[in-house]
Amino acid sequence: MFLKKKIHFEISERKVLLHIFDAIFVISALHLLSNIVHFQYFKFSSANFYWEIVLVLYIYMFGSIFEMYNLQVASNQFQVLKSTVFTATTTVFFYILTPIIAPGLPEKRLSIVIFYFGVLCSLLAWRYIYVYFLATHRFVQNVVLICDQNEVEELVLGLENVDPHYKIIGFVNSDSVSERNIDFQYVKEIQKEELKDFVIQNNVAEIVIASQKTDGITPDLYQQLLHLLELGNIIREYTQVYESKTQRIPVHYISRDFYRFFPFSRSNNNKLYLLLIRILEYFFSFLGLLFCVVFIPFIYIGNFIGNKGSLFYTQERVGKNGVVFEIYKFRSMVQNSEANGIVFATSGDKRITPFGRFMRKTRIDELPQFFNVLKGDMAVIGPRPERPFFVNEIAQIMPFYETRHVIKPGLTGWAQVNYSYGESIEESLIKLQYDLYYIKHRSVFLDLSITFKTITTILFYRGQ
Repeated sequence: MFLKKKIHFEISERKVLLHIFDAIFVISALHLLSNIVHFQYFKFSSANFYWEIVLVLYIYMFGSIFEMYNLQVASNQFQVLKSTVFTATTTVFFYILTPIIAPGLPEKRLSIVIFYFGVLCSLLAWRYIYVYFLATHRFVQNVVLICDQNEVEELVLGLENVDPHYKIIGFVNSDSVSERNIDFQYVKEIQKEELKDFVIQNNVAEIVIASQKTDGITPDLYQQLLHLLELGNIIREYTQVYESKTQRIPVHYISRDFYRFFPFSRSNNNKLYLLLIRILEYFFSFLGLLFCVVFIPFIYIGNFIGNKGSLFYTQERVGKNGVVFEIYKFRSMVQNSEANGIVFATSGDKRITPFGRFMRKTRIDELPQFFNVLKGDMAVIGPRPERPFFVNEIAQIMPFYETRHVIKPGLTGWAQVNYSYGESIEESLIKLQYDLYYIKHRSVFLDLSITFKTITTILFYRGQ
């Protein structure tokens, strides 16, 4: 017997869909314009096929920077408009100004206007088709959890906040000790003997097992899961689902089971990858320090008026293999900011001056750290280096925390572009999950993603 399956899209599938149809809609629209209004700027021919490739690559690059491929943005009709306008405008601007790999400047200004609106309208048309037809509840993925009753709310929120189309509609209580709670209202509780019928009747796409107690998986429940597996239902383990959906390692859930996560990314020991990264780090360090020199006169004046302290300051941080080094930064806080003891910096921290807040938002205060990158204390991309005091404090509470030190700390990283500044031990736990995900999946593609997201953070003034 075959089950009637409801159509849904995985997160990765939706992103692939967005990329593919961005290219199809734009190229098709420009091809249509060239035939209808004799639009000559963007000619289609086998000799100039690379023009199309360059245009599509620009769309992908600037689309990543302006968050067009962020699924939360892509599903919101208002945010879609903003990100698409930014992407189309920047793409056309850069494309027109790169005549070596794109057509030369058009002779008529009208051609630029037609080209711009061709790109913009085609992207908007596809994106609103996605919002109104594909990002709707018709494509929701119904899921059932098998977990302990006291963990339901945490587990559900951990997944649904990341993917709004991943809908957990019920759970089976796997805790054989807890009493049955008829009034539990967060999601529907399914009795073990009713699981198979519930899955079939509700078009459940996936069953996620989050139980850490094997005695909760009774022989009857095991048989039902086996039958559902034979019928084609997907059964997955919670930590795998959490990692793929959130792009974080669920260290709060699996305690110290290192075997679940090793081996970490081969890139950590890949000599070619490390050599390429080091060459790029030298390049970006010289470029960053050049910007630093250019900005110093303006920062000096702003610091003299707003911060009233020394322009630079140093601080001890923990680097690779736990080695302590001195980090360099432009001053953003008042002098003697830790007279009352060492504490986490917070979003509304009164120790941060108005000028210092501006530098933090734009990341200008971190420009001197390119000197640390040049010295080899830091990398451009990696976990942010923490102070020894906090490392000792957090490591006593959090498993895996010192695992961050297996690679160099970075100016920017996966945690920095996906989460706000860590203001507490709890928030440091979330950032740790991102850091470990980066260490596990480290690659050129992930580095590029972080680079684009960092540019987005600076452009949208989201620094901390």
